[in-house]
Amino acid sequence: MKLRTIIYSILLGISTLVADASDLTAKADSGYMNDQFAEAARLYLEAAEQEGTSSDLYYNIGNSYYRQNKLGEAILYYERAIRLDPLNKDARTNLEFVNTRITDEPGDRGMFISNTVNGFACKFPANCWAGIALTSFILLLGAIALYIFSSNIPLRKTGFFGGFILLAVCVLANVFASIATRYSTSHNEAIVIEPSTLLSTSPRVPKDRAEEAMLLHEGTKVEILDSVTTRIDSVASRWYDVKVDNDHRAWIQGKDIAII
Repeated sequence: MKLRTIIYSILLGISTLVADASDLTAKADSGYMNDQFAEAARLYLEAAEQEGTSSDLYYNIGNSYYRQNKLGEAILYYERAIRLDPLNKDARTNLEFVNTRITDEPGDRGMFISNTVNGFACKFPANCWAGIALTSFILLLGAIALYIFSSNIPLRKTGFFGGFILLAVCVLANVFASIATRYSTSHNEAIVIEPSTLLSTSPRVPKDRAEEAMLLHEGTKVEILDSVTTRIDSVASRWYDVKVDNDHRAWIQGKDIAII
């Protein structure tokens, strides 16, 4: 009897949390429709804490920040939405649009070939590539069996050449699945969320013009290479060594960026 009561209490608590989170989302939707974008963003974030994150929830948060003209936060949450679901076309479309409105236009980062391969792989979820790899492997086994056991020459040729094609597809799909997984779980990129920030040649506030590296504005994406914590008068500050593009690398204060 006591065990039944405990289980009932646990289920009741879980259902209450789910109901509260759903209620928060509904209130956030209502606030957004009534142009209360700051309140909508707050409620969406609270719902994310209670019920967990999702691509659609991040997309809604991005929209709420965009309507407040907070382009940095909008880009941050569109990026997060795409990390969770690369097939979220609405988030991808909005991200491309907002990126046309930011001030900075950094140059190329990385090599053209690797960027192309990574970009293609990251357009689909890792489990999608894994499914393709598994399917192609099963078909590969069928092609091998066809080549070994068939007495029909055309069918044996089909099994032989088809096997090589399926092997290539299986290998590529596994490679793309690995890239997509690394992309969705990595935390080496960040978005500038301050209206503007001055980067330094060393992990401290620039003391003169010689230590000033460059000026970045909100919405700019940077790649994190390293980080250190400095202390000045017992006040700790986090600094990140970031790569803006192939030609620019400098230190930025941790409070001025948000990791995707």
